[in-house]
Amino acid sequence: MKSIWRGHIRFSLVTIPIQIFNAIESNNEIRFNQLHNEDQGRVSYKKVCRICDEELSSKDIVKGYEFEKDQYVLIEKDEFEQIKIKSTKAIEMEAFIDMNEVHPSRFEAVYYVGPHGEVAVDTFGLFVKGLEKTGKAGVGKIVLRDREDVVLLKPYKNALIMYKLRYPYEVRDIEKVPDVKDIEVDADQLKLAETLIQSLAKSFDEVPFKDEYYEAILELIDSKIKGKEIVISNEEEDEAPVVDIMDALKASIEEAKAKRAAG
Repeated sequence: MKSIWRGHIRFSLVTIPIQIFNAIESNNEIRFNQLHNEDQGRVSYKKVCRICDEELSSKDIVKGYEFEKDQYVLIEKDEFEQIKIKSTKAIEMEAFIDMNEVHPSRFEAVYYVGPHGEVAVDTFGLFVKGLEKTGKAGVGKIVLRDREDVVLLKPYKNALIMYKLRYPYEVRDIEKVPDVKDIEVDADQLKLAETLIQSLAKSFDEVPFKDEYYEAILELIDSKIKGKEIVISNEEEDEAPVVDIMDALKASIEEAKAKRAAG
């Protein structure tokens, strides 16, 4: 596993050499190229001005912010350079918090963090154990790809998981979701709903995760390579009939009990 960043975790007078790794496996992604149907040539993309219809190269292009309809303020490359944040090669710990204080909508990307070199192993391990013992997670800032990000460090299996967090201004207000209301619910219906939820409860590790679409795409690609005939089903699922909520809850509870007894 190749590191994407090397530096230090720093808090108070403590400095720990670390390295950061991508936690997401991107090699398993299925990527398609766009091809010309006639001769299977790769499709290229030209940058064309919408006003004069002239094809442009990168040196002809500047960045502009649209502050009003069709009105732009231009930002030159050297002006961006002036506001680049200097990388300190350190994650400065701002505080240690409880994980449940961070709303799920704030989490963005995930990385792994380990010690950098044998000299850092003991200090890094002590930091991990300290977080585990206190039940805390560290919040700090890091400069990645010329941007300052807020990150959260959580202990996991003798290492650290680093979550890149979204800034508050990046998250939309959930109250703007339409038709969400604090409604009065029927007590009997609520009790049945609670019973159904409890009957289906299990640990997260027990939940099977299988990307059936991913596997179907791989099978389709493999069949195409081998020259097999492709059979596509056009069968659609029948639309579920509308039933009384109490009847549905009761039937669901009985079905869940039967599955649990059989399994």
